[in-house]
Amino acid sequence: MRILVDGLDMSGKTTLVATLIKTLETRGVTAVRHRGMLAEHHPIEPLLKRLPLVRQARSSAITAAFLVGGYALDGLLVHLDPPAPTDAVIIQDGYADRTIAFGLAGGPYLTAALALWASRVFATFDVAVYLHASPRVRGERMAERADVDEADRRSVQDEHFAARFNASLLNFVGRRHRTLLVFDTAEHTPEEIAEQVLAAAGVPALPTTERTYGRTA
Repeated sequence: MRILVDGLDMSGKTTLVATLIKTLETRGVTAVRHRGMLAEHHPIEPLLKRLPLVRQARSSAITAAFLVGGYALDGLLVHLDPPAPTDAVIIQDGYADRTIAFGLAGGPYLTAALALWASRVFATFDVAVYLHASPRVRGERMAERADVDEADRRSVQDEHFAARFNASLLNFVGRRHRTLLVFDTAEHTPEEIAEQVLAAAGVPALPTTERTYGRTA
């Protein structure tokens, strides 16, 4: 089983990924966090890691490299070379969805637009989860972090860019998923979201303990 968690920076992706893994473990299910390409041995990924990903929204070339050389190829390879461990639930922290939305919001770049038309080539997920939060909330979260980069700052400070990103993700990119859940992380706790996500994925909940009340001798 594969679950995708995606959205704009500071929207709570990493927190939800950790919560999903913890919740699954309490139910006796092994789960792992995964980033990047899904295929265990993607031949182009080492080269892609050399590119300045923080500048992707400002670069049509970087967008094209990740979508074509990265995710499109990944969609083919993952069937033959799935991520390890193969018996675990894969919780994917960001994927092509984010790259397409960045390309549409930052450009729009031709490759990102074409990716919408050819979205079936990208790897699919059993459940996709898109997260969002207001600029104020994400700004407060950014203020608490030490490792803030250019992409983080733009996603928070440029409200028009953030609006285009979210609109692209929800109105266009999200159509490629059969099961898509969308949450405002300022309105729901990670635990609440995790419960709904796992219910949508068909993961059984822990049985509740029923108390029996009666007379005592």
